[in-house]
Amino acid sequence: MSAGLYAISPLDGRYSERLMLLRDHLSEWALIKYRIQVELRWLLFMSAQADIAHVRRFTDAETALLESMVSNFDEDAARRVKMLETETNHDAKAVEYYIRERLLGTSLQDIIASVHFACTSDDINNLAYALMFRDVVRDIWQPAAKGLLMKLDELARSTADAAMLGRTHGQAATPTTVGKEVAVFAHRLRRQLAQIETQEYLGKFNGAVGAYNAQALAYPQVDWQELSRRFVIGLGLAHNPLTTQIEAHDWLAELAHALIRCNTVLLDFCRDMWAYISLGYFRQRAIAGEVGSSTMPHKVNPIDYENAEANLGVSSATLAHLAEKLPVSRLQRDLSDSSALRNYGVGIAHSYLAVSTLRRSLGKFDLDRAALAADLDNAWEVLAEAVQTILRQHHVADAYERLSALTRGKPVTRERLHRFIRDQDIPDEEKRCLLQLTPASYIGCAAQLARAERYPAPTSTAEAGDSETVAEKIMESAE
Repeated sequence: MSAGLYAISPLDGRYSERLMLLRDHLSEWALIKYRIQVELRWLLFMSAQADIAHVRRFTDAETALLESMVSNFDEDAARRVKMLETETNHDAKAVEYYIRERLLGTSLQDIIASVHFACTSDDINNLAYALMFRDVVRDIWQPAAKGLLMKLDELARSTADAAMLGRTHGQAATPTTVGKEVAVFAHRLRRQLAQIETQEYLGKFNGAVGAYNAQALAYPQVDWQELSRRFVIGLGLAHNPLTTQIEAHDWLAELAHALIRCNTVLLDFCRDMWAYISLGYFRQRAIAGEVGSSTMPHKVNPIDYENAEANLGVSSATLAHLAEKLPVSRLQRDLSDSSALRNYGVGIAHSYLAVSTLRRSLGKFDLDRAALAADLDNAWEVLAEAVQTILRQHHVADAYERLSALTRGKPVTRERLHRFIRDQDIPDEEKRCLLQLTPASYIGCAAQLARAERYPAPTSTAEAGDSETVAEKIMESAE
């Protein structure tokens, strides 16, 4: 019997196959693995510190044994930790007991008491979560978003000169091009991704109330603030030197807000694409075997944009709550952040699902240039702006009012507009220019804007080419 049929969340049911890549980072299994990783890294770190005398230096074989507990972590190991949790009713303590259990009968049996030495639970948890979210955003979400950005850039360039009727307030307006409008979204997304590139992932390691009480008692001669800083930075995180029992989670709010801004840009894109499809500017390709409507055989619905819009909304709502909740904790700590943190990955997953859907959607339609041209040819009134601008240039004081009387709320044909132009007291050269103008040619610098490459995509530690390859592989696996 399929477990997916009984999944409460669609992430683990309907969409589970598309989210396989996230399981190694956002699942309960992943959280346990990251906790074990932090615990063992602390053991290894202590063994290398001469000032922490009770933890001897490990041999190469012993170091390899500890590292293998992370690299070989599997479902059976996770199940054992969960069994210990049922006995202790404490998830972090269960991880400690699991490691101690694994070290029994090995050459490391003598250092079992040093597992979780001078740690509070959040010393382990905050670092595990920071590593989880850093890895999933850096290695999966960002490459996926960059893959979408590349597709938007490609679409903008390929449709740079495709003249399109502008629609301000939903009404016919000054023409633009399809490519320029797509380029606007690409530029907006690129800016937000650049901010996520600089996101700090903070961690703390300072004991039960953030004051190194137990550490300073055991080894008063040790500079625990410096040791903590070195340990956290050694994990690839930024060090938070001043906290209560828990890391303050301000960086989690920052990341949530950055993801929300990306979601907002993409949600705006979804709604515009939905509108362009409804106007017939884009024709969706019918896929053999697919059903658009249970009763209307002709339907090819814009479901990708509707689906993405929904997932972006759920993601942003989840992340918005967590951005407000997580940085707030009573006194030195309360446990409310623990339950809340378990939903942070839900917000990331819904965003990733939408990103992958949108990337796939961009290869499933064709631009209907005939529909674009027909719309423009039925909207000669949009040239009123152009005509009144030239009249103003030649000191016609009531130029705007004349064009308003001619066009506002009235049908305007090419002949009617040309008759008006010929009657104006402006140089013949200007008349010829206006008479040659059409809605399709009145696009200003739109094509150049669509083709401009002034804003390079943000780069991470990987080279740009490698990043693109990673993005493509991730998106292919999601499909």
